[in-house]
Amino acid sequence: MSDQTVSPANPPRRSLLSTLEVDTRLLGMIGAFVLVCLVFNVLTDGRFLTPRNIFNLTIQTVSVAIMATGMVFVIVTRHIDLSVGSLLATCSAIMAMLQTNWLLSTFGLELGNPALPWLAIAGGLIAGTLIGAFNGWLIGYLTIPAFIVTLGGLLVWRNVGWYLTNGQTIGPLDETFQAFGGISGTLGETWSWIFGVIASVVAVIGLYNARRTKIGHDFPVKPAWAETAVAGIVVAGIMGFIWMLNSYQIPERVLARDFAAQGLEVPEGYSAAYGLPISVLLLIGVAVAMTIIASKTRFGRYIFATGGNPDAAELSGINTRLLTVKIFALMGFLCALSAVVASARLSFHSNDIGILDELRVIAAAVIGGTALSGGIGTIYGAILGALIMQSLQSGMAMVGVDAPFQNIVVGFVLVVAVLIDIIYRKKLGAH
Repeated sequence: MSDQTVSPANPPRRSLLSTLEVDTRLLGMIGAFVLVCLVFNVLTDGRFLTPRNIFNLTIQTVSVAIMATGMVFVIVTRHIDLSVGSLLATCSAIMAMLQTNWLLSTFGLELGNPALPWLAIAGGLIAGTLIGAFNGWLIGYLTIPAFIVTLGGLLVWRNVGWYLTNGQTIGPLDETFQAFGGISGTLGETWSWIFGVIASVVAVIGLYNARRTKIGHDFPVKPAWAETAVAGIVVAGIMGFIWMLNSYQIPERVLARDFAAQGLEVPEGYSAAYGLPISVLLLIGVAVAMTIIASKTRFGRYIFATGGNPDAAELSGINTRLLTVKIFALMGFLCALSAVVASARLSFHSNDIGILDELRVIAAAVIGGTALSGGIGTIYGAILGALIMQSLQSGMAMVGVDAPFQNIVVGFVLVVAVLIDIIYRKKLGAH
C-alpha cells in the first residue's frame, strides 16, 4: 500500500457542485420543491403548474413567509414564538377598525380619504411592534421562558382581536389597502418585466462585488466559468418567474368590467397580464432587508453569536436582554405586516384570520434549516420552507384531500425535516 500525496501543482479534482460552491442543503430543498410540484402536476392532470395556480400559490405563501423570516431570528437565539397567529389577528383587527370606524369617528376622516389606509397600516405596525417588544421585555428582563410568554400571548391576543371588533367581520376594507393582498394589486406585464431586469442586474452586480471582495482579501474564489454559470442560473430563475406570472392573463370578463367602469369598450384583440403581485414584491423587500440585517449588521452578528453561545455572548459585552426585546419587537412588526397582506387578500377582517399560522411559521423556519438548538438559520431557507408547505397544502386541496389529513401530512413532513436536519449536521460534524 503506497501513500498518495497531493502536490500544489496537481490539486485534487473537485466535483461540479463543490466547484460551484452550491449549498447542498439548499439544493436538496429546491429538489424537494420541484418534486412536490411535479407529483401534484401529474395528479391534477397538469393543473398545478399552470400560470394561474403559480400566481395563487405565491400570494398564498407571502403572509406566512414574511413571519417566517422573523421566526428565524427568534429560533436562532433559542427562543420560540407561539403567538404570531394571534398577534396577526389583533393587528388585523386594529387596522380594520381604524379604517372603518376609529379614524372616521375620532378624526372626522371620510371613507375614500387617500390617507385612511396608510394611517391604518401605520397604526397596525406600531401596535404589532409594541406588543412584540412587550413580549421581549417579559422574556429578556423578567426571564419568563419564551414558551410560556408566547403561549399566553396565543390566548390573549386572539381574544383581544375578538373584543376589538365585538366578534364581527369587518369590511370591505379600503381599495388601496386591498392592493396589498394579491390579485387586486399587481405591477402589470410591462413593469413586471422591468422589475425582473433590474433584479437580474442587481443580482449579477452583487455576485461580482462578492467575488471582488474575496479577491481583495486573498480568499479563494470560484473559477470564472463557475461564477458565470451561477449568475446565469440566478438570472434564468428571476426571469422565468416573471415570465410565469406574466403568462397569467386577465380574464376577458374582468377586462370588460374594468373598461366599462371608465365608459369604454375593450379594444378588439386586446389582452393584459396580472404580472408580479405587490404582496410578493413586499416579501422580496422583506427578504432582502432581513438578509442584510442577518449578514451585514452588528445586530445580525449579535443574534447569531447569542444563539451559538448565550453565555459567551453576554461575557463578550452583548446586551442579550435588550437584544431579545429588539428581536421580538421585529417579530411583532413582521406579524403586523403579514396582517396587512392576509386581511387585504380576504378584503375584510375575519376573527379566524391567522389560526394555526404559528405552527405554519415555525414549521417553515425549521423545514428551511433553522436549528431549534440555536445559532443556525437562513432567511431564504425559511421562505423556501414556507413555499414547500404551501405547495403541499395547495396540491392536496386540488387533489381533494380532506383538511385533517392535510395537517397530518404537514406534521409528518415537519418531523422528517427535523430528522434530516439532525442527520445532515451530524455528518458535517463528522467531517
